[in-house]
Amino acid sequence: MPLATVYSRAKLGVNAPLVTVEVHLSGGLPAFNIVGLPEATVRESRDRVRSALINSRFEFPVSRITVNLAPADLPKEGGRFDLPIAIGILLASGQVPAAPLEHIELIGELGLSGELRAVDAALPAAIQASAAGHILILPSANTGLASIVDDTGVREAESLLAVAAHLHGQQALPFAGAGVEPIDENNYPDLSDVKGQAGAKRALEIAAAGGHSLLLSGPPGTGKTLLANRLLGILPPLTEAERLDIATVQSVAGQPLRLHRPFRSPHHTASAAALVGGGSYPRPGEISLAHNGILFLDELPEYPRKVLEVLREPMESGEVIISRAAQQLTFPAKFQLVAAMNPCPCGYDGDENKDCRCTPDQIQRYRSKLSGPLLDRIDLRITVPRLPPGVLQESAKAESSAVVRERVCAARDRQERRGPNINARLSADEVATFCALDTASKQFMLRAEQKLGLSARAHHRLVKIARTIADLAGDKDISLGHLQEAMIYRGEL
Repeated sequence: MPLATVYSRAKLGVNAPLVTVEVHLSGGLPAFNIVGLPEATVRESRDRVRSALINSRFEFPVSRITVNLAPADLPKEGGRFDLPIAIGILLASGQVPAAPLEHIELIGELGLSGELRAVDAALPAAIQASAAGHILILPSANTGLASIVDDTGVREAESLLAVAAHLHGQQALPFAGAGVEPIDENNYPDLSDVKGQAGAKRALEIAAAGGHSLLLSGPPGTGKTLLANRLLGILPPLTEAERLDIATVQSVAGQPLRLHRPFRSPHHTASAAALVGGGSYPRPGEISLAHNGILFLDELPEYPRKVLEVLREPMESGEVIISRAAQQLTFPAKFQLVAAMNPCPCGYDGDENKDCRCTPDQIQRYRSKLSGPLLDRIDLRITVPRLPPGVLQESAKAESSAVVRERVCAARDRQERRGPNINARLSADEVATFCALDTASKQFMLRAEQKLGLSARAHHRLVKIARTIADLAGDKDISLGHLQEAMIYRGEL
């Protein structure tokens, strides 16, 4: 048959829209043309496919070959269409049967020898192929990622020859194995390593229990980074839905699979595009790679202000929308922001043991890199002071991460029973429903608003922090004590 149709999947953000690969063989001078908005890598597949077919001992048709990637207005990128194009040519030239291909989708980059190489965004393709009731054939290097989805019908192939043998019914391709290493939730730095800093540890526990953002400020060497690195160890285990979301973003970014909460710590020289994502063919940035995990920004004022400002919208919405002339892509970005900073350029402003060498103007310029709207979106803002002499030599063992995690998990359970959102992401209606204040608490908040000039956002965030403190204590209602503690850790008192 001179016309063949094969199915594949494109890459569009975290989605994988269906692509119909049509191959037509006609008379005339030999030529090989690919149409359907292919970018340079897709156009180069002509040479890869030709060599792969010849080296796999197939006959390359001496015909005018036209390949159409439909829909024509969807941009096509990468080498993922090599395998479906090659199979389409074999089908059009009668070298493989057509019947098995009706419910099969193919993705894979071909080497010149006919071997299959890994492609990115395999997981979204596996999910959507499963939803369509199709079997997806992927390179073996991808199946460890794609097979975390149950019952997807993902099969793995080492080469073009193996795919052809499967279609001929000679040797069936194996279903994808699990390919996922067991997860050790206890293999994180332990909180017991941190000596002293009871207030900072309490703030860390509140942040973990409610998913709140956290800013740690203090002189150099007081343990800010040490504390931030131990937040992962007290967070509750991931749900299956969260694991799938994390794996999807990793797959789209072309990163190896790590099914635990991500901890991203970009350097302060990172650009705004590196944080948000982007490019001609948009890819997820650091805040999307930190989805369902932690984004740690050390030395926060050292980041350019325009870079920090891009965090404001994702912190509220939990997603990043990247607009281009031809398309608009959405990446998930429900991250927990943890940041650390010094109080001034030299680091010793307010330190009793060392004198600050900074002028008031230098301190003002340093702190002004953090805008008011950004600081207003950070729930907990605490100071990590220098430890008193002798604390580091104490032999008493501090509370371990496992003990704190039990309290955090209990608080999260209470939140899950109330509704789908953790406290940090409660909407205004949910705050009114789940965070009602008694008369004393309302009067306290009224005085705070009058004295401190709290914004509406600050008011809601204070109430949500108090709700988390009440959940940690096992209390059904928010009391005045919970609200006062929230005010302290918010940095308003």
